[in-house]
Amino acid sequence: MDTLTRMRAFVAVVDNEGFSAAARAQGRSKALLSKYVRELEDDLGVLLLNRTTRQFSLTESGHVYYRRALDLLREFDDLREEIRDARAGLAGTIKLSAPRAMADVGIGRSLIDFAQANPDIKLDIELDDRFVDLVEEGYDIALRITQMEDSGLIARKLAPVRMVLSASPAVIEAHGMPKAITDLSDLPCIVDTNSRRRNMIVARNGDGEAVSVPIDGPIRVNSPLAARMAALADLGFVLSPDFIVAADLRVGRLVEVLPGVLGQESGIYAVYPHRRYLPAKVRALVDFLAVWFKDNCPPDGPCLAPGAP
Repeated sequence: MDTLTRMRAFVAVVDNEGFSAAARAQGRSKALLSKYVRELEDDLGVLLLNRTTRQFSLTESGHVYYRRALDLLREFDDLREEIRDARAGLAGTIKLSAPRAMADVGIGRSLIDFAQANPDIKLDIELDDRFVDLVEEGYDIALRITQMEDSGLIARKLAPVRMVLSASPAVIEAHGMPKAITDLSDLPCIVDTNSRRRNMIVARNGDGEAVSVPIDGPIRVNSPLAARMAALADLGFVLSPDFIVAADLRVGRLVEVLPGVLGQESGIYAVYPHRRYLPAKVRALVDFLAVWFKDNCPPDGPCLAPGAP
C-alpha cells in the first residue's frame, strides 16, 4: 500500500475526530482505516495516535506529522489539478463569490464579458456581501471591495476605489456642510453595515492623523445601493464607493462632503486561496479581469462599464 493512501487515511481520522466518523466520510470500513494508520506508524517507527476504547488523541509526533502531511497532500493535489488543467485547457466551472453591489452596477459587466470570451468555462457566481471563507466553503475565487488586510489569501488588486462621503442638497441645507469629520457624530448618517467598521468612519484630521468617528442615524442597511437610495431620500450623510454614487455626484443629486479627508484607499481585489499551482481557468479569469478593469477604470475616476451613465 502506498504512503499517500496511508497518509490520507491518517489525516481523515484526525479531521473527523475518530475512526468511525472517518470511515463514514470516506466510504471505507473502520478496520481498513485502522490498518492503514497502523501500517503508517510501523513504517515511521513512531506512534501517531493514542487510542482508547472511547477516544483518541494525537501524540507529539502525530501533531508534527499531521501538519506536514496536510501541506504535502495539498501540494500533491494542486500539482495533479495543474496537470489536469493543462491537459483539459480552459474548461470547467469556477465557483466565484462577489458582492451584490458589484454585480448590480456597471462593473458587473466584467464577468459577463469573461463568460462571452470563454464559452467552455462556466461561472457559478454567488452574490453575497459577507466575506465568505474560500477554503471552507469551496470557492475558487472571490471579488472583494475592501481595504485588503493581511491574511492567508493571495490578493490581486484590479482597480482602486475611492470612498466618497456625500449627502443630498436638502440634507446639507437642513444641517449645514460639515467643517470637520468629527462633526458627523452629531449629524444623521446612513450606516452601511457591510463595512467592517460598521458605525465608524476612519478619516484624517487637520494634522493628517487618523481618527475614528462614531456615526449613527435613521437607517442601517447591509447594501451600498440601498444606502445610496436612503441618501437620495434625504435621510442623511453616507459613505459609499465612488462607482456607486458617481452619476449622482455628476448631476448634483448628491454633493461630496469633506473631500480628501478619508483614510486609506480601498480597492477591488481578486482573492484566492494560497496555492502554488493556481488552476489555469482561475488564472485566466484573474488575468482577464486585470485587463478589463485597466481598460474601464481611469486613474482619476470611478470604474464604469462601457456605455454606463
